[in-house]
Order: sequence, then structure tokens, then C-alpha cells
Amino acid sequence: MPRIIALTNQKGGVGKTTTTINLAAYLARAGHKILIIDADPQGNATGGLGIDKANLRLGLYDVLVGTTPAAQAILPTKRPNLSILPSNANLAGAEVQMVGTERREFRLKQVLDDITYDLVLIDCPPSLGLLTVNALTAASDILIPVQTEYYALEGLSQLLSVIQQVRAGLNPELNLLGLVMTMYDNRTSLAPQIKQELENHFGDKLFEVVVPRNVRLAEAPSFGRTIVEHDRWSRGARAYKALAKELERRLNG
Repeated sequence: MPRIIALTNQKGGVGKTTTTINLAAYLARAGHKILIIDADPQGNATGGLGIDKANLRLGLYDVLVGTTPAAQAILPTKRPNLSILPSNANLAGAEVQMVGTERREFRLKQVLDDITYDLVLIDCPPSLGLLTVNALTAASDILIPVQTEYYALEGLSQLLSVIQQVRAGLNPELNLLGLVMTMYDNRTSLAPQIKQELENHFGDKLFEVVVPRNVRLAEAPSFGRTIVEHDRWSRGARAYKALAKELERRLNG
């Protein structure tokens, strides 16, 4: 089985999808065979890679609630070594339909049993519902993007509590790979304070690389591009390239 990393934070707008897409792009460029699973009904990872999410033939919804094998729904992207199991708004119905299903928390884990990738990145929805629990049950590791703003720590304790519950009842091997700071703006006095708080709370679980607030990062998904395609020399691109290298070190450590 590949390493499966769930990127999760129930707070929206923290750069979760941006981190998923751009980490995947740089890891794929480094020669790893990468699969993104878009587990968010908003389908932002799907759209951000230039895929028409409104006209998907098959997606994660069909895999979770039907009999479609995951391999049949996976789409290649125009980037070598990078594929995606896409999603759109239909996925919102999966949580309702899985409620009465036996071992409903293990559905994603079951459908991923026969995939052959070096690394899988799951872009989780901004909630702690059944889709996120499925992702945490299927995952070997968790990566938490944290925005360096006032409410950054709000909700983290709830997320960590859910992680402990998943470990206790569903996935005892689940590993907290770490937290990564996103949208960092060193022009404000607050960002360094939040960074210090995170360092105090999480120590070496906090990634050294900090992703800055960057216009080029924000606009890339509207073109269906990763940051390496949109502006490979931008501050955001350099940050995600460094973050991918740090992630490789942590996975191999």
C-alpha cells in the first residue's frame, strides 16, 4: 500500500486544496507516482487541475456509493506521474447514502486496496463529517494546513480530538505528519505571534517551510494550473518546491 496523506482542517480557506495540488505537482516532478483524491464536494482540486467537474463521467461519488472500481474513475492529468480521483457536487450525497452502510467509515479504505501509487494525497472537505472520517480511516498520515491568522488555533483542538478518536476506534496506525503554515504575511505583527504559538504547541511537528500569502498562488487555480505551471519563479512556487522536499524527508525519516 502507498503512503496515504489526508490533508485536513475543518476550517475553510486555509490553503488545503492549494497545498494538495502543488505538493502533488512537485512530488510528481520529482518522479513519484502521485494520486490526488478529491474528497471535497466543492471539487476544487478537480477544477484546479483544469478538469471540467460539471461533466464528470465518473468520480469519487460513484466509487463510494456504487460498484465502480477506483481505478475506473481515476483520470490522468496533463502532468506526468499525476492522476486524480475527481469529485463534484454529487459527492455531497455520498455522506447521506453511506449513513446506513455497514462499516461506513471504512468505505474509502476498502476501495483503495488495489491502487498502485507511490503516494496518495486526499483533499478533505472543510468539515469533520463522514467523508473526512473516511479519509482519516484510509490514511497512513495527516497533514494539517494552518492559516497564520487570528483564528488559526480555533478548532485545532477539536480536530486533534477527532484524530484521537479515529486512532482509538478505526485506525490505530494514523500518524500526525505535521502542520504547515499557509498564507503567511510577515508584514503583519500577528503572523509571527501565531507562528510562535504553533511552535510552542507543536514543536517539531510544525514544518519548517512556511507558505507565504502570494497572488500568483491564489490565481493559478482559475487557469486550471498548478503554481509550477503558472509561475514557477514566484515566492509561492519556491515555497511549495521546498515543502515537497521537506515532506519527502519526513516520509523517509
